[in-house]
Amino acid sequence: MSEPQAPARPADPYLQALPQQPAHRIRSDAEAIEIARALAADFAREAAQRDRERRLPVAELNAFSQSGLWGITVPRSHGGAEVSYRTLGEVIKTVAAADPSLAQLPQNHLAIVDHIRLDGSEEQKRYFFGLVLDGVRFGNAFSERNSRTVADFETRLSPDGEGFFRVDGQKFYSSGALLAHWVPTVAVDSEKRAFLAFIRRDAEGLEVINDWSGFGQRTTASGTVLVNKVRVPAGHLLPVHQAFERPTAAGPISQFLQAAIDAGIARGALAETQEQVRRHARPWLDSGLEHAWQDPYTLQQIGDLQIRQRAAEAVLDLAADSIQLAVANPDEDTVAAASIAVAEAKVLTTEAAILASNKLFELAGTRSTLEEYNLDRHWRNARTHTLHDPVRWKFSIIGDYYLNGVKPARHPWL
Repeated sequence: MSEPQAPARPADPYLQALPQQPAHRIRSDAEAIEIARALAADFAREAAQRDRERRLPVAELNAFSQSGLWGITVPRSHGGAEVSYRTLGEVIKTVAAADPSLAQLPQNHLAIVDHIRLDGSEEQKRYFFGLVLDGVRFGNAFSERNSRTVADFETRLSPDGEGFFRVDGQKFYSSGALLAHWVPTVAVDSEKRAFLAFIRRDAEGLEVINDWSGFGQRTTASGTVLVNKVRVPAGHLLPVHQAFERPTAAGPISQFLQAAIDAGIARGALAETQEQVRRHARPWLDSGLEHAWQDPYTLQQIGDLQIRQRAAEAVLDLAADSIQLAVANPDEDTVAAASIAVAEAKVLTTEAAILASNKLFELAGTRSTLEEYNLDRHWRNARTHTLHDPVRWKFSIIGDYYLNGVKPARHPWL
């Protein structure tokens, strides 16, 4: 009598094939910005429809990663462009202004590239940087839904035979994992030390569920990842805990990417506001004016938004410069200064994104609330993405640093 066969694994409709050809190799900062602007123009065309239908941007995502932009932070020593952080911020802002969901998809991928640079072995750097430059996308299985705090991980890493480990757990807020080629997963060992386990998207025991129901950032597929007895070779484990046990720019870089997306959301909302006021808004009956764009109160509000947007982006550039210094010369002082500079930018970009997406409706008028325009996506995206970490904590941390010389904690949320 034959042994019963295990049920076949159901086909995964979201599983993405590896790139058929290597991604484009970007060679300079200027080229990275030029490519980002060209892609953003394409991404903007159906951004409202994708949001309305929760249609995953598969074709757009493939174009994005094949453009080479997902590899621009790979060190020059390993074949990458190693662009400046100012350039990285401009690339993210440019894409986020067109479609913030698309800008969020490489957010964790880029943070992972930085962790490989910081704590990967030379063999890991050659292998994983090579994948990135070829167009392979890393997703993210970091956060968990039911833990006490965002930094309490219940996903476990345990030995499983010579040279292998086993990963077990459940993740949520897994932006990019659904359409990724690899799903790097944070798990803790018996000593509660965090490791990043690089798991292929098609690995046995890994399941990614498209259950993200957030009202904003709708097409990031930031849902559930189930990790059930997944075997990982020791060479695919990265000791990410080390990046926060010593002064490194890992935390500021992670936060910088968040702030750049918010700055892009603000930029996009402000551009939409100007378009709506010029094309559709009506002048108030008591103004005696022919057009809404002549209204002095509207002009004042647009001017105020523009100043706030310019200030937020300027401080983000200053934060980029601080990160650059911390990467070149990491010590307690440079890393703390980078964290504080990014915290300042995070406050301003959050405020700019929420204010601009709210003022859109006030200045464009009642017509702007019609579902057919789907302009509420700007506010929904701003409100959702800025919840990544509480800005209210930033003020106190910044004040304590300048008043009392207290350096901020080191973790991915600072």
